[in-house]
Amino acid sequence: YINTYITAQFTLSAKHNFVDRYHPHPARDHAPERSSPFNTSRVFYGIMFDAGSTGTRIHIYKFIQKDPVELPVLDNEMYHAVKPGLSSYKDNPEEGGNTIRQLLRIAKKTVPEEDWRRTPVVLKATAGLRLLPEDKARALLKEVRFITICTFYYTDDGLNRSYPVSCVQLAAYLPLGHLYSNTRRTVGILDLGGGSTQITFLPKSKKTVQSAPTNYIANFDLFNQTYQLYTHSYLGNGLFAARFATLGALGADGLDWKVFSSSCLPKKFRENVTFSGTTYKVSGIPDGYAGYKLCYYEVMKVIKGIIHQPYEVRGSSIFYAFSYYFDRAVESGLIDGSRGGTVEVRDFKKRAKEVCNKMTKYRAINPFLCMDMTYITCLLKEGFGFKDSTVLHLAKKVNNVETSWALGATFDYFRNFNIH
Repeated sequence: YINTYITAQFTLSAKHNFVDRYHPHPARDHAPERSSPFNTSRVFYGIMFDAGSTGTRIHIYKFIQKDPVELPVLDNEMYHAVKPGLSSYKDNPEEGGNTIRQLLRIAKKTVPEEDWRRTPVVLKATAGLRLLPEDKARALLKEVRFITICTFYYTDDGLNRSYPVSCVQLAAYLPLGHLYSNTRRTVGILDLGGGSTQITFLPKSKKTVQSAPTNYIANFDLFNQTYQLYTHSYLGNGLFAARFATLGALGADGLDWKVFSSSCLPKKFRENVTFSGTTYKVSGIPDGYAGYKLCYYEVMKVIKGIIHQPYEVRGSSIFYAFSYYFDRAVESGLIDGSRGGTVEVRDFKKRAKEVCNKMTKYRAINPFLCMDMTYITCLLKEGFGFKDSTVLHLAKKVNNVETSWALGATFDYFRNFNIH
């Protein structure tokens, strides 16, 4: 089933009057343009919270619509993030709510006061909360005032782990998908978060649609166009969740004394590591073997039989890869962090081998780098079925906008309220 997103909807109001140490972005924080009464252009805002497993981010979008019959155009974006994610506050929901309030202060400084009442504020919480016990997740949701469940994709119990359509993946496709009637120039998207991973693309082959599980194909309307996407989110296959699944730690008991070891980690490594509010004792294997082959065998069990291989990815489709795909490529030296770049799948494999066979060299950068790079390699090859020669475009921003599902989700929200 597809990824679950839990949505809270508010409007900015005067009662959120807080003081915040906020440093404006020189390129973005100019005085908002107001619509002239003598033309048809209008300016409006949308605010999207991305409450992920490793942090909460706010995207504040300013749109300009020059003509009622045209699509709104993104004028600029304000982006800010706080760590850790909401799920880390599972035993202290009030403190988790404070992180949302902190980001709301930024929103109030960015959106003109006269626009507060008509600015939608949507919060979507992802895999981090879904991996929590239900009572813990509910307490957090209540504290941060979640009042609906992804309105367009409503279910009854509020924490149902399955939805007929994926909020995140319908959204993820939109920023790069060139949403025009001519869809010849489209790209697929791979997103690797901390708790889940996603794939979305517009199929060009009927065989892709016919061979896919029925709940992996989503039909939706947006701005007078109908789209059929291949889209799925895998809960538990995000980078951090996969680490602890590989270690056999997720759901284990005896956490006070049990040590979880792996050949993917440096032999002398031993630390307490926290994920989603739970602390685990993690180590390498001091008297054992370590390296790429053993590590690959370990991470395979997290992927094999779980990830569906779309027919089409074996061809020449264009894919962009975001989030931890980008971050680990930077850490391992595959690409430059300021520019991004393109790599082939085989480049991840080659660098994973180098990192795993020289763990001492890379430990200072990230002791989990061998495990992470091996997992990414295995996910791309054994999971999704990409060829070694498949080219991936790695980016942090596109057209100076953060590469995130949040922009598409904001457009989809406007669609639901007939804002077009």
